[in-house]
Amino acid sequence: MDLSFWKGKHVFITGHTGFKGSWLCRILINAGAIITGYALEPPTKPNLFSICGIDDKITSIKGDIRDRDNLLLCFKNANPEIVIHMAAQPIVRESYINPVYTYETNLMGTVNILECIRLNEITKSFLNVTTDKVYQNKEWEWGYRETDPLDGYDPYSNSKSCSELATHSYKSSFFADESVAISTARAGNVIGGGDFSNDRIIPDCVKAALKGETIIVRNPYSTRPYQHVLEPLFAYLMIVQKQYEDTKYAGYYNVGPDDNDCIKTKDLVDLFCEVWGGSQSWKSTCTEGPHEAGFLKLDCSKLKTIFGWKPRWDIRESINRTVDWTRTFLQKGDICAIMDKQIFDYTGS
Repeated sequence: MDLSFWKGKHVFITGHTGFKGSWLCRILINAGAIITGYALEPPTKPNLFSICGIDDKITSIKGDIRDRDNLLLCFKNANPEIVIHMAAQPIVRESYINPVYTYETNLMGTVNILECIRLNEITKSFLNVTTDKVYQNKEWEWGYRETDPLDGYDPYSNSKSCSELATHSYKSSFFADESVAISTARAGNVIGGGDFSNDRIIPDCVKAALKGETIIVRNPYSTRPYQHVLEPLFAYLMIVQKQYEDTKYAGYYNVGPDDNDCIKTKDLVDLFCEVWGGSQSWKSTCTEGPHEAGFLKLDCSKLKTIFGWKPRWDIRESINRTVDWTRTFLQKGDICAIMDKQIFDYTGS
């Protein structure tokens, strides 16, 4: 992968203090991009943003994506050629507790950033990062395609479906002249070093392992498209670059692993226990909880056909890299160095 395209590019990233945002900033800093990030304070303690050495290398603005006036001001000051929108309330179960906040952030936050682009004729390429959960889930055993109906069940998934529809509307209503190339990317479940989030399976595994406890697995037989965090991030960068250079590449893309890495949660946890070592184990708890999809898979034929893209790290490699990062963190090692090494290993350059 040739990242020279990004050298000197002005990039505006919402949600840059999150897990995926921090990895993305690290990639783009190394590539020489000029980054402005707009996000709330990091959502966890510890958090990747604070420990991965990027805060003093970008313009980092602490702001709420729901605050349109402040967002407009910061956007105008940044003057970005490229916008990558990742700010979100990202947890399914949290969306049942705070549905209004979830919709305000995930839907109106998207409208607000689209308004920034509409009112300022400076951006050439925009990517809205959504989720594999935007589809009307029918629990079937084949992957959803970009042409399948959107209609997420829970407030998180549905708000992301609404975010997609708002993006489609703005694209048709205000950018039909292709003055701005606009795409959305629907990624699967990501894992990797530095995810300290609550209510996610690999962070839950790490927390239990550190305490010497048995891992509690809520839905061991649910199937998800798991992938290392670098997989979707480099796909995002590829889409953004290609549509910047030629608007014909603007569209709606699934970003997920190959079929053999769409696995049951119990198989993922088995693999984690094997790589972590020792006597680490897990058990299932059959507790009542809100609805979550049982089977979810993406068909990524479009991305593969148009761009020649394919996943590089399978699920075992992804777990190995996650555990390597975690052990470096626990041993108070050089986090920047291991992130840069994993980025180098992934890209081969």
